[in-house]
Amino acid sequence: MYDKTTFKIKENPVILGLESSCDETAAAIICGRTLLSNQIISSATEQAKYGGVVPEIASRAHTEAVANVVSRTLAEAHMRPDDIDAVAVTYGAGLLGALLVGLSFAKSFAYALNIPLIAVNHIRGHMAASYLIDKELKPPFITLLASGGHTAILHTQTPTKFKVLGGTCDDAAGEAFDKVARVLGLSYPGGVNVEKLALGGQNVVPLPKCLVKNSQNMQFSYSGLKTAVINYCHNKEQKGEEVDKANVACSFQHAAIDPLVKKTAECAKRLNVSTVTAGGGVIANGYLREQLSRECAAYGLKLVLPEKKFCTDNAAMIAAEGLIQYNIGNFADLSLNAAAAIPLK
Repeated sequence: MYDKTTFKIKENPVILGLESSCDETAAAIICGRTLLSNQIISSATEQAKYGGVVPEIASRAHTEAVANVVSRTLAEAHMRPDDIDAVAVTYGAGLLGALLVGLSFAKSFAYALNIPLIAVNHIRGHMAASYLIDKELKPPFITLLASGGHTAILHTQTPTKFKVLGGTCDDAAGEAFDKVARVLGLSYPGGVNVEKLALGGQNVVPLPKCLVKNSQNMQFSYSGLKTAVINYCHNKEQKGEEVDKANVACSFQHAAIDPLVKKTAECAKRLNVSTVTAGGGVIANGYLREQLSRECAAYGLKLVLPEKKFCTDNAAMIAAEGLIQYNIGNFADLSLNAAAAIPLK
């Protein structure tokens, strides 16, 4: 590996990011905060045949795609491997077998080129995506994190330090979207299909909001909302009544998203923070993006909203978080192992 005693931090390093935590094999290259290339090979179509991600299929797909996606990324950036200054890779959280594919490739790449290896927490990658959208973005800001595994409102105080202001007590927002999609008979991926169905419906089905009682509380709960959707559909079916699935999807979307958006803006005003960012797969939801934009405008807040392609799993966000860790010299050893679960810290 590189000589730690003589290594010097570059001002605008070229970083290769690798992401393989679920069903996307992704690679990206950044120079400083400038994105030079971003490639994704997805196995989502294959996974859809089984109604969700099958870990063994995902791992095999990563193995077949990882070298190709890195080659394509280098070509798009018009670079050779020895132009790379460091490799940032997702080591968790995610499917263990899938993570190991990307991690093993990253270790080999870093070792062969004698460059630093950077371990990236997938969730912190989602949070870092905003840095690629606004190159002048600096903490402090409030971050709405909404993904398949996490839902939280955070106070980002420095590039490496944040405080969790509130989060979900049970299911994450993305998890709830997927479960409701199955109840409504929608195919994988569930979140985007619930959103599409909701476009043809109205917010008329009485459903509980995902906010835990007590208006000052920043805790959310999606378990009750999910159960309410299940009970509503089953009761209709038992009575021989038709379920208007579009109305259910629309009503669920309102109940799941509105409290998140409102509390995020309220947190910013209460803490006197002028900027709001967002990250995670659920942030690609069109209704959420519209409501968050509207709410921030009403409160006079600046909103830095990543493009949809940077909200779902991608390697650009991994490279962005890698840059943060690079700047403080937080490098990993080749003994680094993958972790299926990592606490939000």
